[in-house]
Amino acid sequence: MKYVDEFRDPQLAQQLVEEIRSIATQRWVLMDVCGGQTHSLLRHGIEDALADSVELIHGPGCPVCVTPIESIDLAHKIAMRDGVTLASFGDMLRVPGSRGSLLTARTGGGTVQTVYAPTDVVTLAQENPDQSYVFFAVGFETTAPATALAVLQADRLKLENFSLLVSHVCVLPAMEALMLSSDNRVQGFLAAGHVCTITGINHYVPFVDRFRVPVVVTGFEPIDLLRGIREAVVQLEAGEVHVVNRYSRSVRDDGNEAARHAIAEVYEIVNRPWRGFGVIPRGGLRLRERFARFDAEKRFTMMERELPIVDDSRCCSADVLSGRIKPTQCPQFDHGCDPDSPLGAPMVSSEGACAAYYRYQRPKVGTVTACQGKI
Repeated sequence: MKYVDEFRDPQLAQQLVEEIRSIATQRWVLMDVCGGQTHSLLRHGIEDALADSVELIHGPGCPVCVTPIESIDLAHKIAMRDGVTLASFGDMLRVPGSRGSLLTARTGGGTVQTVYAPTDVVTLAQENPDQSYVFFAVGFETTAPATALAVLQADRLKLENFSLLVSHVCVLPAMEALMLSSDNRVQGFLAAGHVCTITGINHYVPFVDRFRVPVVVTGFEPIDLLRGIREAVVQLEAGEVHVVNRYSRSVRDDGNEAARHAIAEVYEIVNRPWRGFGVIPRGGLRLRERFARFDAEKRFTMMERELPIVDDSRCCSADVLSGRIKPTQCPQFDHGCDPDSPLGAPMVSSEGACAAYYRYQRPKVGTVTACQGKI
């Protein structure tokens, strides 16, 4: 309770809100790049409380949301193969692809199993040698260490019936893509706290030097977020740009060395498609050649990716994920797209921006805005 009280203290929160309002001489545009932060900003009313001083826009901070349709379709195909179990985190099951979701694959006779950790799939493969197991490896740097450890474990066990369908992506290249877009309005970033526990804050120094925008690492409680916003506004008002850690209880300058070494041992950086963004240079990971036998795309050679595949034309997820519009400005928001019948991943995922606005801002539906498409 002491922890909760410390970082959710309403009096301290109000004090921070007033400080930010008093410091800001104009309305600054800040982007959070973590879905957990998006939900907390809305849940605790921070976006509304600071509306006159800070415009908070929400970037591609949901790993489920940015997993491209072609990866969903490939997972769907694999799940439909005889003798193969496709394992995934629960959030992935309802994300729509062009042929349906993994949930529809399951109802259509495919074998899809929900797991809580990649190593669970290694155990399943070990216990059931006559069945092939494929883990759908999605997520940012936060989840990549766990899938890397699963590969290393499978390697030690010499498993022949375990593989990964890799769709890991890296946050910083997406931030670079946003800054390079012609319609970019972002003046500062609230960096993803959980990602930074792995990468560390020094990871962002070249980015800040190149683009001259503040990057403030924050946690997820209201006091964390308000302290991060205040730091960003202070820098912007002073004309300064720095990387600042406002989540020091979890994030270190160099991150988690063991986790980074596991990622580097198992994966290499490659160009990677992001849903709504297209291919981002150095935007993701793939298995190194040493571990190629665990690559589901190579193991199931007839399962080639079919590119390009486009989102449902009614879905404005590209604009939402790039911060060009708020979810409530999508014409389909609560009018054809809701958690029970989602058109896109941001309405499905527990970290999705559309799901957050549906839960916390639905009574405040705003102006309808046309979709603009990819960055």
